[in-house]
Amino acid sequence: MKLVYFAWVRERIGRAEETLDPPPEVVTVADLARWLAGRGEEYAHAFENPGIVRAAIDRVHAKPDAPIAGAGEIAFFPPMTGG
Repeated sequence: MKLVYFAWVRERIGRAEETLDPPPEVVTVADLARWLAGRGEEYAHAFENPGIVRAAIDRVHAKPDAPIAGAGEIAFFPPMTGG
């Protein structure tokens, strides 16, 4: 699946996107964030507070318990504010 990173998540990881195949036990957005955090120091830094990082599955905002099966793209980004 394609993973896309925005803003400081991208800066901490050091890349804008990548394609990965998570293991079968990774079934939700929260599982994916935990798995990514274990991939190295840069990922651990980006996901050190998983309650802050937001996600979108195929460009639709998704909650941490959202299933990722069949997702073409998952994006991770910091909270947004508007004005």
